[in-house]
Amino acid sequence: MKEKHNNKKLNIKNDIQRGQEDVHADLTDKDIFYREKILNGSMLRVVLYIGIPLALFQSLNQLFAILDTMMASHISPTSVSAVAYLAQLQFLLTAIGGGLATGAGIQISRAYGEGDFVMVKKRISSIYSLCLIIGLLLVGIIFPFAKIFLKLAGTPHELIMAGVSYFRIQLIVMVFTFLNNIYIAVERARGYSRRILYLNLTVIVTKLSLTAVFVYVFNCGLEMIAVASLISQLILFCFALKNSISGDNAFGFSKNCITTDKNVNLPMIKTSIPIILEKMLFASGKTIVNSMCNIYGSLMVGAMGVSNNLGGITTNPQNGFQDGTSAIISQNFGAGKYKRVIQAFYKTVLVNVIMSTVICGITVLNINFFSHLFDGGDPEFQKLIILVYKYEAVGGVPLGVFAAVMAMLYGLGKTKLTMVLNVSRIFIFRIPVFWFLQNFTSYGDRSVGIVMMVSNISVAVMAVVTALIVVPKYKKQYILSKEKPA
Repeated sequence: MKEKHNNKKLNIKNDIQRGQEDVHADLTDKDIFYREKILNGSMLRVVLYIGIPLALFQSLNQLFAILDTMMASHISPTSVSAVAYLAQLQFLLTAIGGGLATGAGIQISRAYGEGDFVMVKKRISSIYSLCLIIGLLLVGIIFPFAKIFLKLAGTPHELIMAGVSYFRIQLIVMVFTFLNNIYIAVERARGYSRRILYLNLTVIVTKLSLTAVFVYVFNCGLEMIAVASLISQLILFCFALKNSISGDNAFGFSKNCITTDKNVNLPMIKTSIPIILEKMLFASGKTIVNSMCNIYGSLMVGAMGVSNNLGGITTNPQNGFQDGTSAIISQNFGAGKYKRVIQAFYKTVLVNVIMSTVICGITVLNINFFSHLFDGGDPEFQKLIILVYKYEAVGGVPLGVFAAVMAMLYGLGKTKLTMVLNVSRIFIFRIPVFWFLQNFTSYGDRSVGIVMMVSNISVAVMAVVTALIVVPKYKKQYILSKEKPA
């Protein structure tokens, strides 16, 4: 057994040596250990080992959003609505960097699984440069015309007045978020999910501490919440910079590896474009839904935002396992470990369903407690939050299956299908259904929660149908083929 492991390690080093003719791309012993685990270890253990830190990472991000909303509620209920509304617009913009990070991560993981470590280094260096250029261009175009942009996006006047300074600072945050997303995608590709968790803990503690001081001690407005975000993202960027400037390491950045070679960039771009469109359309669709909520008053916009945050307590851990599993699948697919791809998918379905049932049950049983954290002392606002969430929570467990299907599709590079699923979620199952409920039923305020329930369950069913088509075709095409050794 030991001899077998040493032979595998030697093969990896031989792969590295072949790539050192033009560019140095070494692996550390830790990298070799993680690669061996992902390609040959017990799949359930691999999914849990990689997924749990990422699930905690996503949960901490959700906690960050929830506590941000709580602190905003200390300023005023309007501030809660402003943060909830502007968050969707920010997501619309950050979808570009997030899509590039996801698409690049898929192709980096695949090249890593294939053993092409020089390609890994070239893709990492090139995608960093591309994201920096795009981020700076977006800031230069939107920052001077922030009010106009918010108005065109259908933002209510009172929310524009309350949040324009906040939005401008968040545009600067966006540039660093672009780069940090790439760094996180790179660390995820190499299996360093615990490092992602630890770094995120540092960022969260910094962000929340600064926000608490700004809001509760100095009684600052929303713009200082954005400043706290900027400082925390700068800290993460400094860690990213330190860990990325790592000499000959395959996962480091090198200006000599920045290239316009289509063999390096085209797979990342082709994989990323559907993801970018998916994220942008989904975010714009959610903005439309927010605008449709305006007929129920600005407090309902805030209530839906709070309900989404509460729903995120369940769905964000799902997304963590989705991210981890997509990297696992991509690596194993690149290495020719085709059976392990399907194993990873099934194990993630199991984990997500069990986890979602437990978490969703806890939030539903304690909805009075959770809603009171965000109501700012306004009983009417609390009633609206409960009204929306009691329906939205019904889709929590089905979305766990949806996340597992998305992980499989992302890992296989089938991003056009992921785009179809997410776009359908908002533009088929949410906006038209919401319009119907508003115009042809007497549900009133309840329509906001009902449409969330309907769209989440419907897209989960659509994802299951997609998996029932994709999995048999995949098995027919790959499982019968001879698998390559790691």
